[in-house]
Amino acid sequence: MNQELLNAIEYIQKEKNIPTEVLIEAIEAALLTAYKKNYEDHKNVRVELSMETGNYRVVSRKDVVEEVFDPSEEIDLLTARTYNPAYEIGDPFDEDVTPEDFNRVGAQAAKQAVMQRIRDAEREILFEEYIGKEDELIIGVIDRIDHRFVYVSLGKTDAVLSEAERIPGEEYKPGERIKVYLNKVEQTTRGPQIYVSRTHPNLLKRLFEEEVPEIYDGTVEIMSVAREAGERSKISVHAVNSDVDAVGSCVGARGARVEAIVDELSGEKIDIVLWDEDPKVYVKNALSPSEVIDVIVNEEHKSTTVIVPDHQLSLAIGKRGQNARLAAKLTGWKIDIISESDFNNEEDDSDSNIEEITE
Repeated sequence: MNQELLNAIEYIQKEKNIPTEVLIEAIEAALLTAYKKNYEDHKNVRVELSMETGNYRVVSRKDVVEEVFDPSEEIDLLTARTYNPAYEIGDPFDEDVTPEDFNRVGAQAAKQAVMQRIRDAEREILFEEYIGKEDELIIGVIDRIDHRFVYVSLGKTDAVLSEAERIPGEEYKPGERIKVYLNKVEQTTRGPQIYVSRTHPNLLKRLFEEEVPEIYDGTVEIMSVAREAGERSKISVHAVNSDVDAVGSCVGARGARVEAIVDELSGEKIDIVLWDEDPKVYVKNALSPSEVIDVIVNEEHKSTTVIVPDHQLSLAIGKRGQNARLAAKLTGWKIDIISESDFNNEEDDSDSNIEEITE
């Protein structure tokens, strides 16, 4: 057993990259627990494991005193000096109290400690691996589905896709490959719990980084993303080099790049707009595909009034207000949309009031 234990420690240290001292500490703690559970409890007891022989012993520490009042905690000077003449009053004295049959009990405890430490190490390794992938796009295979989660196999472990993080109407079938956004990793007693999403705006961002080389290499930057998963998204882009067509790079030849992303997101419509530091231009671009006549900016309240042709009003607002809502999320500006005729009527009313005041 002793050599077997040493071999196990050496193997785990090399294969699992667990420091030897961590393993020894875990085994000694398990042996101590086993001792206290099976034998009369001595005070100030510890277990020592020798890495040279693989042997372990139970040691009870006592104080060297002139007169003993508590034999479980004290030893008289004369007795201590039979072991070592150098002992003085007040010195600590370590007494070997290892039971004769402790090797049998200890072997099982040591084995359990080693196995538990392997499990802990594997959990720690997994956690460290996936905590470094938070906010990234990962590919998995749908493993199974229950009433709470879609379980996505990542190879060594599973991630969970909750109902709230699924694209509405999207079907999930076991065995299918799926791209997901790694939203959060938590360490639990059973190992890392990995949460993924198909609805997070950053999933769209990562898909564009994967599909568009100019974004991946930094030539084109994604400035903002607004998304209503499964229906429509808007993404604003900016080229570092003015000679580069930022929107064209994202669309791709004959729309191939953006279509690949649309297909990945089960038909979700995507508007790619050009970012601009001028809010008038940016808001106008963000309301694409609607035409815009003018944008009136209120810097103090970070709000805008957007004037559109009468026949473009419903397009600018969008179904259930979606186009205007996404444009506001994308730009960070409040957007009020008004038709050209209504705006002119308001101006005419204002002029009439001025005339009345003048008279």
